Amino acid sequence: MKLRRTPRRSHPETIVALIDVVFFLLVFFMLIGRMDATAPFMVIPPIASTASPMPGGGATVSVGAAGDLALNGTEVDATALREGMADLLASTPALLVRINAHQDAELRRILPLVAQIEGMGARDVVLVVTPRAP
Repeated sequence: MKLRRTPRRSHPETIVALIDVVFFLLVFFMLIGRMDATAPFMVIPPIASTASPMPGGGATVSVGAAGDLALNGTEVDATALREGMADLLASTPALLVRINAHQDAELRRILPLVAQIEGMGARDVVLVVTPRAP
């Protein structure tokens, strides 16, 4: 009696390696990507003498060197900024607000903005700065 060997089946192709690659790419781009809004104009923050790590989340108000304003990456005027902040604070009462001001922006434009945002009920107002090189 002759026994026949069953024909060998080819192994099905696995996609586990592809899933690993996609997962690593996802993690890589999440680590290098910025999740907060960027200003529509050039903003170079001032250099800090002391600083602590900046908290995440919240809204970002950008102030350009010439006094240009932006809210969460959209250029606005002062009236639209007040209205936008009022809407954001109405929906999120304990909102953290970051002010990203250019290092050449005049302080007379920034301080009233901070007072106005605090007066509207913002939980914290944080000024974005560049840490001093060690």
